[in-house]
Amino acid sequence: MLEAAMKKTALRKTLLPAVVAGFLAIGLCLAAGAQTQAPKKSKIPAALKKETKISIETARATALKKVPGEIQEEELEKENGKLVYSFDIRATGQKDITEVQVSAIDGSIVGVEKENAASEAKEKKQDSAKP
Repeated sequence: MLEAAMKKTALRKTLLPAVVAGFLAIGLCLAAGAQTQAPKKSKIPAALKKETKISIETARATALKKVPGEIQEEELEKENGKLVYSFDIRATGQKDITEVQVSAIDGSIVGVEKENAASEAKEKKQDSAKP
């Protein structure tokens, strides 16, 4: 009888941490999936999408790894002759936006730039002037 009780205790000591670890792993996976969902503003032209080698989901994950937060806007564009995904991310706990550019060809980080309200307005004006 003592032996059975000891086995039961040993099983609890082993099983409980494993169950807790499993729930934590599931929670982390769900949280990571939620972070990489598409933002409300997404400009991915079909003509440029055909040229990409990296998926938008992979690029989002790369950008969020560099700057954790919420993606406000994403865009696929040619900038300085390079095909890049551009993500405007509101970093966790910050007001300003950080633009992270990820190569649509090899998935590398091309650039990271903090933007404030003035630089955002200037960029929107330049974008509206583009054909």
